[in-house]
Amino acid sequence: MRKKGLVTRDVDAAKPVALTRKQKAELKALAARPEETIDTSDIPPLPEEFWTMAQTGRFYRPVKQQLTLRLDADLVSWFKRQAKDGRGYQTNINRALRDYVLRQTRKAG
Repeated sequence: MRKKGLVTRDVDAAKPVALTRKQKAELKALAARPEETIDTSDIPPLPEEFWTMAQTGRFYRPVKQQLTLRLDADLVSWFKRQAKDGRGYQTNINRALRDYVLRQTRKAG
């Protein structure tokens, strides 16, 4: 059932809608604006306790790409043993690869 005045759109994160010239110009103007010209007086300061439970990227879901990858059998077996009932081992392999990439990226600066 469609509600009056409600517009819904399906968005494919892999194929974002192109920005208009006007939108691009507005973003460029905002990026060029000095930080000190931005009025943040209506934003209350957050206490330090707020940040103790903060999590980075909690809702970030990168686009997945299916591929065929050959891994050593002992590695796959190890990851399957770590996962409950052998489920989620691919997610764990992805997580291990991401951790490695992040460490290498930080090393490189």
